[in-house]
Amino acid sequence: MTSSNGKTSYDAVVIGGGHNGLVAAAMLGRAGRRVLLVEARDVLGGGAGTHVFHPGYKVNSLAHLMNRLAPEVERALGLDLADLGTSLAPTVALDPVRGPVVLGGAYGDSLSGVTPDEAGRFAALRALLMSQADLLARFLARPPPMPGELSLGDAVDLGKAAVALLKRGRSAGRDFARMLLTNIADVVDEHLDDDRLKGLLAFDATLGIHLGPRSPTSIVGLYYRLAGSCLGARGGQIVPRGGMGAVTAHLAAAARQAGVEIRTGAPVAAIAADRGRASGIVLPWGARIAAPLIVSAIHPVTTLRSLLPPGAIDIGLDRAVSHIRSRGDAAKLHLALDAVPAFVGVPAEAARGRLVVAPSVDHVERAFNPAKYGDFSPDPVIEITLPSLTDPTFAPRGGAVLSAIVQYAPYDLSGGWDARRDAFLETVLATLERHAPGLRGSIVGAELLLPPDIEAHFGMPGGHWHHGELQVDQMIFNRPAFGASGYETPVPGLYLASAGSHPGGGVSGLPGYNAARRALAKETAA
Repeated sequence: MTSSNGKTSYDAVVIGGGHNGLVAAAMLGRAGRRVLLVEARDVLGGGAGTHVFHPGYKVNSLAHLMNRLAPEVERALGLDLADLGTSLAPTVALDPVRGPVVLGGAYGDSLSGVTPDEAGRFAALRALLMSQADLLARFLARPPPMPGELSLGDAVDLGKAAVALLKRGRSAGRDFARMLLTNIADVVDEHLDDDRLKGLLAFDATLGIHLGPRSPTSIVGLYYRLAGSCLGARGGQIVPRGGMGAVTAHLAAAARQAGVEIRTGAPVAAIAADRGRASGIVLPWGARIAAPLIVSAIHPVTTLRSLLPPGAIDIGLDRAVSHIRSRGDAAKLHLALDAVPAFVGVPAEAARGRLVVAPSVDHVERAFNPAKYGDFSPDPVIEITLPSLTDPTFAPRGGAVLSAIVQYAPYDLSGGWDARRDAFLETVLATLERHAPGLRGSIVGAELLLPPDIEAHFGMPGGHWHHGELQVDQMIFNRPAFGASGYETPVPGLYLASAGSHPGGGVSGLPGYNAARRALAKETAA
């Protein structure tokens, strides 16, 4: 079988039609390459998609916030995203007893629901965290610096980061070194008094990661979050009109405009390699599509251990890849409601943003504890959006959609998910009901995606949204593994561009952007 226009050869093939694959394909197309993008599913977007889950109700499939699509990607692809939203959405730390805390603007430019003294303490901590996250942000839109192989550009960037830190004074450098190695619980206890704010920061530092707030280096997750930006604001976020599927549509349009041919329903059975060099892909029905450049935007374990011929990578790298920690800890719940839920104390406008159930550091830590032993918490922590408030087409008139990320939900659950799915759902609904009384009575449909479901539906081994843990030993030059970082692989002509590559997960587009730039530079030089 040939491609839809009859061609069986291209300059480049991109595997995977998630947002990183679309970005990589568009970058290659804009550089004049003839590009084919193949996607196994019938729709594009991967986890950054939108789908109908109940008659008349649609929802964001996995990711439900736009908070880190890189400005470098927007500029490189000429994206105009104004139709998705032009004002930042707030974050609300829920508490049905004490009332909520509302963070306005970009992660708390403004703050309500706390004392003036606490607002001042939070402002000081926010400024400190933002300045430290800026240091990380300098290295996101470029390949990771490799130990012993620093390029001139790496040395310049490291020098600039050091100068920026020194300009803030000796104490700033000392604080950064100290905080980087500590945990988020100790940091918030040092700077804040209000448990609601402490719980929110602890939640944001550990969301999607198999760590608790008292785990060493857990603050790195918060730095990573704050290094992202939206509408030009560090730490900003929107619930996009049209959903995350609208973001995907913009990226797909940019790819098509660059001349990329896109094929859905086209899984890849193998990556062909001639004389040790990538030379094309093989489809399940045996057809081969030739290309000297292959960019894989699917999970690195699938790429390196399932698609390549035996012996294409050495035993050491194969062993390292097999030990990538990629077991998901988060579930996604979608509820179709016949009425808009009322969360206790939350103003109507604030309900259009992000609502978080994490009332204290101890609450987040207690939610994590069972996951260490393969169980879920009886009192989970949750991130909630109501996308139908931003885009009424998501639900029938008078109805609403609730989208929730629930943590912790270990992939390898003790007793198995088949036997305990209903118990988990009941636990989550009971938690939501405490914060939005009457919600359960308005449910007309539900969809629960556990890590094994995410693995099956989206092709993410282990059901991990980030294609691998975002912990310090699996970041930068160790992402996805030493020997296959920096987007290149030991197989010439094959590059990695998924969230499993630097800088990691979230809808940033940077793995695809960086991988395409590295591939163009290397293949042109060759």
